[in-house]
Amino acid sequence: MNLEEIKQLIETNKVVLFMKGTPQSPGCGFSHQAAQILKASGVTEYEVRNVLEDDELRSNIKQFSNWPTIPQLYVAGEFIGGSDIMMEMYQSGELEELLKEV
Repeated sequence: MNLEEIKQLIETNKVVLFMKGTPQSPGCGFSHQAAQILKASGVTEYEVRNVLEDDELRSNIKQFSNWPTIPQLYVAGEFIGGSDIMMEMYQSGELEELLKEV
């Protein structure tokens, strides 16, 4: 997936999670945590892209966001962060508020 395709995906979907594996079969603990945080926040439908299936995506998403790690969460076209930032936002209630708005 090239940079333009990534941009289009993020712009046309309310919530997008780039992760290793899938929510049902995560490829790392951080990706598992990110999917669980979305679930706990009441998000049942969102776009997921498995970076382990696409080397170009795995490289390009880091360049697109200027963020070195995966998973990466986008909400309403904006980069939110990785699992650590998601956890902080979840614990403060900020993530649920943000997700309600979309």
